[in-house]
This record gives sequence, structure tokens and C-alpha cells, in this order.
Amino acid sequence: MSASTLSEFIGYLAAFLTTASFVPQAWHTFTTRDVSGISLGMYSAFTLGIACWLLYGLLLGAWPIVIANVITLALAATILLMKLRYM
Repeated sequence: MSASTLSEFIGYLAAFLTTASFVPQAWHTFTTRDVSGISLGMYSAFTLGIACWLLYGLLLGAWPIVIANVITLALAATILLMKLRYM
């Protein structure tokens, strides 16, 4: 396996693992509508940070970064909107 193939594999693996680790929190929030344990400041900063990572990935043409952050941004933004709605 070449170095570039290995680095791409590691990028996709990291993207999958970090995005998948976010799913249980999102699922819990969607099913219970319980946002009491979620910090508005933290989720606002997190969502903005994910948007910046997405832009960075797009500028680099780094698809593992783009794909992971599109999915994570959708989940994080939905949870942030739920936090704002159910506060």
C-alpha cells in the first residue's frame, strides 16, 4: 500500500469514527427532545467550527474532511436548532 493510499484510508477511517461517535448523542436528542444537558455556547461554537472544517476541506479538495463534516454539520445544526427551540 502506498503512502498516499494509506493516508487516504486513515482520513476516511478518522472521518467515519468521529462522525459515527456523534450519532448516539444526536439520536438521543432526536428521540427524547431533551436538550437540558446541552450547552448552548458549546454547541454554537462546535457547529461554527464544523462549518469552518467543511470550508477548509472544500478549499483543499480533501473529501474525507468534506464528507465527515457535511454529515456532522447537519447533525450538529439540527441539535443546535432543537436546543434553541426547546430551551
